[in-house]
Amino acid sequence: MAEAPRPLPLAGVRVVEFTHMVMGPTCGLILADLGAEVIKIEPVTGDNTRKLIGSGAGFFPTFNRNKQSLAIDTKDPLGREIVLKLVAAADVFSENFKAGAMARLGFDADTLRKLNPRLIYVSHKGFLPGPYEQRTALDEVVQMMGGLAYMTGPEGRPLRAGTSVNDIMGGMFGAIGALAALLQRDRAGTGTGQGTEVQSALFENNVFLVAQHMMQYAVTGQKPAPMPSRISAWAVYDVFTVAGDEQIFLAVVSDTQWALFCKAFGYDDLIADARLTSNNDRVRARDWMMPLLRERLAPLDAGIIAQTFEANGLPYAPITKPQDLFDDDHLTATGGLAPVTISADCSGAERAVATQTPLLPLTFDGDRLPLRSPPPALGQDNARILGELGYSAAAIASLASQGIIRGTG
Repeated sequence: MAEAPRPLPLAGVRVVEFTHMVMGPTCGLILADLGAEVIKIEPVTGDNTRKLIGSGAGFFPTFNRNKQSLAIDTKDPLGREIVLKLVAAADVFSENFKAGAMARLGFDADTLRKLNPRLIYVSHKGFLPGPYEQRTALDEVVQMMGGLAYMTGPEGRPLRAGTSVNDIMGGMFGAIGALAALLQRDRAGTGTGQGTEVQSALFENNVFLVAQHMMQYAVTGQKPAPMPSRISAWAVYDVFTVAGDEQIFLAVVSDTQWALFCKAFGYDDLIADARLTSNNDRVRARDWMMPLLRERLAPLDAGIIAQTFEANGLPYAPITKPQDLFDDDHLTATGGLAPVTISADCSGAERAVATQTPLLPLTFDGDRLPLRSPPPALGQDNARILGELGYSAAAIASLASQGIIRGTG
C-alpha cells in the first residue's frame, strides 16, 4: 500500500491576508506554499496588481498562488462583520497598508487580538516604529535612502536593484516572524497560548542588506565604493567579453582556484609571478592583472571557457536574461518550475496564459513544495467561505446584490 502523502508543514493553519502589491503578498505566498490556508481579502473591484502593466505585470501571478480569494467591501459594516468572523478562527492576520488604515476599518492589532487572543498579527510597513513611521515608503524609496541604490550604481548614478528585493525580503521576514510566533504560541510544554504582534519593514530590511558595507566602513575606516568601482575582495570576480562579443562571469577567489585556473589555461608565467602569490596580492595587482587576463581570454569561445571552468570546479556563469530561465536545464530537471495557468489582464482584455512559475527555493526530504492551486480568480471562493461561516445561500445572494461581495463565485 502506498504511503499517504505527508501533510505540509503548515497544514491546518489559517491565514487571513489583507495585503496588496508585493511585500504582504510575499509573506502570504510563503505561508501558503508551506501548507497554510491563506484567504486573500480583496476589494470587490480586485487587487490593483491584477491589472498592472510594465514591470508590475508579473506581481499578481507570482505572489498569489495557493491562495483563496474573498472579494468584499470592507468599508461596509456587513463586509467588516464577515472579516471579523474569519479572524475569530484564524491563526494569522497579515496586512501591509499605510499606518492607521487598519485602525480606521477596525482591523488593528489591539482590536483583533481582543477578539482572538491567539491571533498572530503581522504588519508589513515602510518603517518600524520611530521618526519615519508615518512616511510613505516604496522599495525604490528605501533603496535610495538606505544605501543600496548608491552601492548598486556607478559613482553619481544611484541605481535600484533589478527586482523588488526589499518588498520580497520584507515579506520573507514577516513570514519568519509569523512562524516564530506560531512556535512560541504552540510549543509543547512552554507555549504561551497567546498571539504576538509581528512587524517587518522595508527600510530596516534594506539596512540589513547593506550591513556588510556599514561594517566594511567600521573595520577599514574607508568609505565603501559603489559596486562598479569597488575594491573587490577577490582578485578575479568579473564579467569578461570574449569571442563573438559574448559575455561570461568568471571568478577565481582562492589561491587553490588561482593555481587551477592558471594551469587549465596554460598561464605558467602568472602562477610563477611573485606579485600574484596570494589573493590579496592579486587584488592589489588588479590594475595591471585584469587587463592582461581580459586580453588573453578575449579570443576564446565562451562555451570553451565555461567547459574549462566546469571541469576544474571553478565558479562561472553565463549572462542570462529572465526569460531564458524557463528553459534552464537545472530548473527543468529538478522540478524548480511548476506548470500553471494564470490570468493576464494587463492589456485590458483578460486571457488565460499557460506558463511555468518558480517554486520556493526549499526542499523537504528532497521534495519541492507543490503548487496546489493557481492564483485565484477574483472572489472565486466567496460562496464557499461564506457558507462555512454560516451564511445561507439567500444571505450570500443578498450580499452580492448589495455589492458587498463580488458575485457568488
